[in-house]
Amino acid sequence: MHESDAHSTPPEPTSALSRRELLALSGSWGAHLMLISALGSVPARRLLAKEKIAASKPWGRLEEIGEGIWAVVSTPLAEDDWTTLCNGGLVAGKERTLAIDAYARPAGAAWVGGLARELAGRWPTDVVITHYHGDHVNGLAGFLTAEKPRPRVWITATTLELVRQADAESDAEPDPARSEMLEQVTLITTDEPTEIDLGGRKVRIHPRSGHTASDVTVELDEPSVVFFGDLVWNRMFPNYRDATPSALSRSVRATLRKRPTVNVPGHGPLADAAALADYLVMIDDIEAAARRAYEQGIPAAEAAKKYRLPEGVADWTLFRDRYFEVAISAWYRELAGKA
Repeated sequence: MHESDAHSTPPEPTSALSRRELLALSGSWGAHLMLISALGSVPARRLLAKEKIAASKPWGRLEEIGEGIWAVVSTPLAEDDWTTLCNGGLVAGKERTLAIDAYARPAGAAWVGGLARELAGRWPTDVVITHYHGDHVNGLAGFLTAEKPRPRVWITATTLELVRQADAESDAEPDPARSEMLEQVTLITTDEPTEIDLGGRKVRIHPRSGHTASDVTVELDEPSVVFFGDLVWNRMFPNYRDATPSALSRSVRATLRKRPTVNVPGHGPLADAAALADYLVMIDDIEAAARRAYEQGIPAAEAAKKYRLPEGVADWTLFRDRYFEVAISAWYRELAGKA
């Protein structure tokens, strides 16, 4: 996971709870309960209870979340195994199978590809990259196999540019096979969603931003499933390294659904409505703390030392010790008009 992973008011969230109300309640159990109620957490929890573990390895597991739909849930901290590192998934239709994200290492993508062949009857025909961070793209070459045509890679132009920029700045030589695959991609348009027909099943790729300058979500209507990429983390405090925090908040709220939905975060276990409520309370709380500290002229590092997670998410994992400072610094950049 990457350590190196003027404010406009976001629109009212789809829960109908105003952002001003959220900020006023930020960090309180009241905000948490209101969000849970607005998003319908009980049906979502029942939906999540139907998941089945289709495969498991030290680095993660594949969970069936619907007929022909699986989520990859990575567990890198369990045994310090970063084969996949990020979450992702598989969506199978009658004619094509879509893989969401490409993981940290080729071995991770190859594992997911093999599971697609075993469970869906074919190797992934398509791969969508949600953003440019290495734990979501560096394993792309693992989806290559001698006996199958190479999969079609879906990526935004900005994400592709950022991948190449990161490669140029890295001391390590980029994977030649991955570089070759990135020479033949299908660019995702960023002015409207892109629909992919997998054969009897359609998915939409929605352009977003906030975690990075170019993120996408992958969404299904029936059953209701959203693959968030790193716009959402669950039970782990997110990495704001490249974030524009206000855009992150807007993107997450724009994606919320009122009907029961399985939400696949970029890191951490699958998220029901209650988990999304926790996440929104947390990102609003870090915003409120950053704004107070910025107005008082407190350095970001000092503000981070004083910051504590709000009630309800106090036990969430901090993957890196500096992540509070990274988040507050991201807000400082935006508040200073440098984002």
